[in-house]
Amino acid sequence: MENQITRKRTREIRIANRAIGANHPILIQSMTNTRTEDVKGTIAQIQKLTAAGCEIIRCAVPTIEAAEAIAEIKKGITIPLVADIHFDYRLAIAAMEHGADKIRINPGNIGAKERIQAVVDAAREREIPIRVGVNSGSLEKELVEKYGGVTAQGLVESALDKVRIIEDMGYDKLVISIKSSDVLMCVRAHELIADETDYPLHVGITESGTIISGNIKSAMGLGMILGQGIGDTIRVSLTGDPLEEIKSAKLILRTLGVRKGGIEVVSCPTCGRTQIDLIGLANQVEDMVADIPLDLKVAVMGCVVNGPGEAKEADIGIAGGIGEGLIIKHGEIYKKVKEEELLSALRYELLHWSE
Repeated sequence: MENQITRKRTREIRIANRAIGANHPILIQSMTNTRTEDVKGTIAQIQKLTAAGCEIIRCAVPTIEAAEAIAEIKKGITIPLVADIHFDYRLAIAAMEHGADKIRINPGNIGAKERIQAVVDAAREREIPIRVGVNSGSLEKELVEKYGGVTAQGLVESALDKVRIIEDMGYDKLVISIKSSDVLMCVRAHELIADETDYPLHVGITESGTIISGNIKSAMGLGMILGQGIGDTIRVSLTGDPLEEIKSAKLILRTLGVRKGGIEVVSCPTCGRTQIDLIGLANQVEDMVADIPLDLKVAVMGCVVNGPGEAKEADIGIAGGIGEGLIIKHGEIYKKVKEEELLSALRYELLHWSE
């Protein structure tokens, strides 16, 4: 493939039934926004995210009840669960005792080395990977002073310091994440750390914002990082429904050509020739194809005049008119249908694509 991205090789780390690093695909991660103590609600959300394409899920563990809930949650899900821990080392140990497949900690806020050692010992006993997480909002004061502010160099030094603490305790089943809401700082930090370590990297732009701003910042940042072959798992962090994170992550990976699968929907901008509710139709098509496991491009066009020509690069498309619409295959008109049947006709063609 022209301009194919060559990924930087990292070591393989297994997380329950999945593997990251080495030559494994970049996996999509998200985080629940339910209370983890709410087992039923958390399972339901994880199942929806899994159906949408989430491959690793992270859950906040702020209480011992949340840690204990992991055992029941694991019975209702099929993807690895990462326990997100802050401050209390006992919660990390409890989460692992109740079935967490991976833990996310910042050793800098866990406390004394004896506490970190207790967490590492529990992980080693169960062969559970530890994700060492550092972000710009919690960078140590001495590193801020050393570099004259929060910098990419400071983030990398902080992350590698934490990694060395755990390595010195005899454990190296590690994943690293370094995040910042500053896109360019985050990109630079990943460039630097990718040259310093072969541990798998979890990539994301933290606190990126709402659906619109968060998607733009994440697409820019992840595009620049992944485009250099850096990254083994990703999360698009959005202030919104976690399902939106999965949609965006899949599109970013597909756009970069590092993952295939899933239907790509393209649509024309509206203009004065548009004779249907193109905006509504395009959104309906995007939702409708989410559960169809085909590697295709679907075009949604606003008029029957230019629709066939503009949709010629798509595998299949639809174009609207007054009271009727067209089904288009590879730029050629395939059939005419009533306007109200356009969506169902498209879905039928996709579900019977290989026939």
